[in-house]
Amino acid sequence: MNIEGVGNTMILKVDNVSICYVIGDLKNIGLKESILKRIKKQYRVEQFWADKHITFQLDKGDMLGIIGTNGAGKSTLLKAISGIMIPTEGKVTRKGTIAALLELSSGFDGDLTVKENTYLRGAMLGYTRKFMDEEYKKIIAFAELEDFQDLPFRQLSSGMKSRLAFSIACLVRPDILILDEVLSVGDGAFRKKSEAKMKEIINNGATTILVSHSLDQVRKMCNKILWLNKGEQICFSDDVENICDAYEYFLANKIVPKTEIELYEFADKQKIINEIELEKKQKKIIDQAEKIKKQRGMN
Repeated sequence: MNIEGVGNTMILKVDNVSICYVIGDLKNIGLKESILKRIKKQYRVEQFWADKHITFQLDKGDMLGIIGTNGAGKSTLLKAISGIMIPTEGKVTRKGTIAALLELSSGFDGDLTVKENTYLRGAMLGYTRKFMDEEYKKIIAFAELEDFQDLPFRQLSSGMKSRLAFSIACLVRPDILILDEVLSVGDGAFRKKSEAKMKEIINNGATTILVSHSLDQVRKMCNKILWLNKGEQICFSDDVENICDAYEYFLANKIVPKTEIELYEFADKQKIINEIELEKKQKKIIDQAEKIKKQRGMN
């Protein structure tokens, strides 16, 4: 199901992309034994399609939220989009520079200092020494690591490592920014700052892809949404609110919509459920307020 708006500046196009993993004896045995098994026709090969026929297009300034349960194919798709993995079928077309935060600790050297790792990551993203000299203080300040610049990277907490990776990716101004569950890192204050930075990046014209289990984040930040389930594309749309409602219904009932009509029926049902839950919460607050009021009156 594709329900999308009309864009005018294409920056990323995913065209019928499918990705297959080959699994079997070769993974667990040596080359010599695998050859013998082939000769004896005892060789076992299986295929696992992590993504099947994924198609969508993003324009400059779009922010796409990708939703789906574990095993839906989200991270595999991001690897194909970022160029880490070549699709088995289909094609990915991208324009401009790309920065991907798929594994927050990847690309860093534990023995190098925080400062050295910042320059290392910048070089990996294709930025010059001069550019990194100009941006370094901003990166460290945003990551709140001014007092840790000369420490070995391995001594940082996981939250600090995440903040640095996020800061480098955001402040070097990529044309396409890919974030895989990284806005959930750090404390509440840093999460708010991260969301604000994402909005700033979008307003400056970057195209962003966010994988998140937080539907609130997707609702607040994204203007496009892609729903994957077991490698299948359920929906790509700019109707973020309704798709999130339908996905909530799916999570509660484990029923996948088969048609666009059924998808919107799920969304309508979830809206009613949400309204009932909101009324219950409001009534509980009112009842608690009345109880407190009576207790104060008695005193």
